[in-house]
Amino acid sequence: MATNNPLLDELAGLMTGAMGAARTAGEEVKTAGQARVRAMIADMDLAGRDEVEALKAITVAALERVEALEKRVKALEGK
Repeated sequence: MATNNPLLDELAGLMTGAMGAARTAGEEVKTAGQARVRAMIADMDLAGRDEVEALKAITVAALERVEALEKRVKALEGK
Protein backbone atom coordinates (compact mmCIF):
# COMPACT_ATOMS: atom_id res chain seq x y z
CA MET A 1 0.00 0.00 0.00
CA ALA A 2 1.72 3.15 -1.21
CA THR A 3 0.82 6.61 0.00
CA ASN A 4 2.04 10.00 -1.07
CA ASN A 5 2.54 11.72 2.24
CA PRO A 6 4.74 14.82 1.73
CA LEU A 7 5.69 14.85 5.42
CA LEU A 8 7.05 11.31 5.24
CA ASP A 9 8.82 12.07 1.96
CA GLU A 10 10.45 15.13 3.50
CA LEU A 11 11.43 13.20 6.62
CA ALA A 12 12.96 10.45 4.49
CA GLY A 13 14.91 13.06 2.50
CA LEU A 14 16.18 14.67 5.70
CA MET A 15 17.28 11.30 7.07
CA THR A 16 19.07 10.46 3.84
CA GLY A 17 20.85 13.81 3.91
CA ALA A 18 21.78 13.36 7.58
CA MET A 19 23.25 9.93 6.87
CA GLY A 20 25.31 11.34 4.02
CA ALA A 21 26.54 14.18 6.20
CA ALA A 22 27.43 11.75 9.00
CA ARG A 23 29.33 9.53 6.58
CA THR A 24 31.24 12.52 5.19
CA ALA A 25 32.03 13.79 8.68
CA GLY A 26 33.27 10.34 9.68
CA GLU A 27 35.56 10.19 6.67
CA GLU A 28 36.92 13.66 7.45
CA VAL A 29 37.63 12.66 11.06
CA LYS A 30 39.38 9.51 9.87
CA THR A 31 41.51 11.46 7.38
CA ALA A 32 42.40 14.09 9.97
CA GLY A 33 43.31 11.38 12.49
CA GLN A 34 45.54 9.59 10.00
CA ALA A 35 47.29 12.85 9.13
CA ARG A 36 47.89 13.57 12.82
CA VAL A 37 49.32 10.10 13.45
CA ARG A 38 51.62 10.42 10.44
CA ALA A 39 52.81 13.81 11.72
CA MET A 40 53.48 12.37 15.18
CA ILE A 41 55.49 9.50 13.68
CA ALA A 42 57.48 11.94 11.55
CA ASP A 43 58.23 14.03 14.63
CA MET A 44 59.55 10.96 16.47
CA ASP A 45 62.45 10.66 14.01
CA LEU A 46 62.16 6.88 13.82
CA ALA A 47 64.55 4.82 11.74
CA GLY A 48 63.25 3.71 8.39
CA ARG A 49 63.27 0.14 7.12
CA ASP A 50 66.32 0.76 4.92
CA GLU A 51 68.28 2.15 7.88
CA VAL A 52 67.34 -0.83 10.05
CA GLU A 53 68.32 -3.28 7.31
CA ALA A 54 71.69 -1.50 6.88
CA LEU A 55 72.36 -1.67 10.63
CA LYS A 56 71.36 -5.34 10.63
CA ALA A 57 73.87 -6.08 7.86
CA ILE A 58 76.61 -4.20 9.74
CA THR A 59 75.80 -6.12 12.92
CA VAL A 60 75.91 -9.49 11.18
CA ALA A 61 79.26 -8.63 9.59
CA ALA A 62 80.66 -7.48 12.95
CA LEU A 63 79.51 -10.69 14.68
CA GLU A 64 81.08 -12.81 11.96
CA ARG A 65 84.36 -10.92 12.37
CA VAL A 66 84.26 -11.33 16.15
CA GLU A 67 83.72 -15.08 15.77
CA ALA A 68 86.61 -15.32 13.31
CA LEU A 69 88.88 -13.36 15.66
CA GLU A 70 87.87 -15.57 18.61
CA LYS A 71 88.86 -18.66 16.62
CA ARG A 72 92.16 -17.03 15.70
CA VAL A 73 92.90 -16.12 19.32
CA LYS A 74 92.13 -19.68 20.45
CA ALA A 75 94.42 -21.04 17.74
CA LEU A 76 97.23 -18.68 18.75
CA GLU A 77 96.79 -19.49 22.44
CA GLY A 78 96.98 -23.19 21.65
CA LYS A 79 100.45 -22.86 20.09
